[in-house]
Amino acid sequence: MSALPASDPILSCAEARELEAARFGGDEALEWPAMQRAGRALAAAVLRDFLEIGGFPPAGRVLVLAGKGHNAGDALLAAHDVLRQFPDATAEVLFVLGERASRPLAARAWRELSGSFPDRVAAVAAEATGGRCYSLCLDGIFGFQFRPPVAPRVAAVIERINAASIRFRAAVDLPSAELFRADFTYATGMVKMPVLASANAGRVRYLDLGFFEPTCVAPDALARVLMPALLAPLAALRISQSDKRTYGHVGLVGGSRDFPGAILMAALAAMRSGAGLVTAFVPESLAAAFAARAPEAMWVGWPETPAGGLALEGNCLLQARRARLDALVIGPGLGREAETLALVRDIVATSSLPVVLDADALQADIVGAGVAARVLTPHAGEWVRVVGSVPDRAVVVLKGPVTRIQGGGAGGPVYFSLAGGPVLARGGSGDLLAGLIGGLLAQTPADPMLAAARGTLWHGLAADALARAHGQTSVTATQVLDYLGPVLREVSK
Repeated sequence: MSALPASDPILSCAEARELEAARFGGDEALEWPAMQRAGRALAAAVLRDFLEIGGFPPAGRVLVLAGKGHNAGDALLAAHDVLRQFPDATAEVLFVLGERASRPLAARAWRELSGSFPDRVAAVAAEATGGRCYSLCLDGIFGFQFRPPVAPRVAAVIERINAASIRFRAAVDLPSAELFRADFTYATGMVKMPVLASANAGRVRYLDLGFFEPTCVAPDALARVLMPALLAPLAALRISQSDKRTYGHVGLVGGSRDFPGAILMAALAAMRSGAGLVTAFVPESLAAAFAARAPEAMWVGWPETPAGGLALEGNCLLQARRARLDALVIGPGLGREAETLALVRDIVATSSLPVVLDADALQADIVGAGVAARVLTPHAGEWVRVVGSVPDRAVVVLKGPVTRIQGGGAGGPVYFSLAGGPVLARGGSGDLLAGLIGGLLAQTPADPMLAAARGTLWHGLAADALARAHGQTSVTATQVLDYLGPVLREVSK
């Protein structure tokens, strides 16, 4: 299976060293422009993410933890760009390994910073940071070439900084010595596999510096990071002679008296996916209220069990409409009644439509039933429940702080979405994702991996945009939908 477009390889540390050696060959004349790009990209990304907590303050104080190598240079140049944009900001630089240990490019970055802002930049000792408050800390002590053990003196400095009053903590490439506790870690130029397993990395961002241009010879990695450009086709002009049937028809099956809202949220997301038609099969007691809330969808009332779930006898409603559908979403708000789960098992076992299975539809005997293509969207607890029953034909979207998307069994390609964050840690987020992927699947029914990857990335980027606009706390899951359109506008620029 070929790699998805707009995805870059995730490398081991050894592969990253080989790539850097091939690209730069230790030539500082080539490395310095790359370091400048990294510094600018790091500053831009930090300031963008800072918006989630109100933005960098005009007179903010920056603390740079500088080692001796490229990570130090990146952090120093990023601080330079922050001070350039905020004339009242100041910076303090702590040379954790000593200023004299700085390699030539890190020393050059320090000269650029201190020479450009002599009255706003100072080198400080570790003891001087005690009791001070910082807006931003940039960790550039060690990078991915660090080899343990860490010197006790350096470990003590990092622990001192961990205990300091700092609003936003950013690491370059990897948290230093796995001791620095970052809010965000910025992978400059390439993502190295260890950062995805780091307990202290916080949220991971990939800063693309063009290292994987088409002419670049890169390792043929199975693990890849998704890029925003994957969504660009969704932002392009649509065919002028198209109609609603051109863009797919997705059917959603779910809802119950105990969990009525989940299927509504999934349907709302499906309608925002670009699908031409959305039909939702829901308990008949809910259909009228949902039609009033979302009249753009077709709401089909399904016979109910005494407890308010979907009854077996309603399967004829789906069968009568199945030929007009391009994809299914089953599970949001479904509940775990035995009759309802038997119904879902029968639908999956007999249907040829590609299907997204979510929430309570993620049962071992359901995910392995039938032969149709499928996308599974488990969180960690649901994954434990079904892991032994997942067929090779399934695409698995394993939701988490870094969402992992895998198809083709254990040896298939693995894609990582770094978008999204704690703003998604609330009820309803998964229902939105299922509906979004289902709507995309109806548009590309032959490519469930593409639908899963696009839906996951789009969902995460919209959540990031929501957090930048309104913060992480006082928001609701459905507000993510309002940022799906702006995200497409942004990726098309």
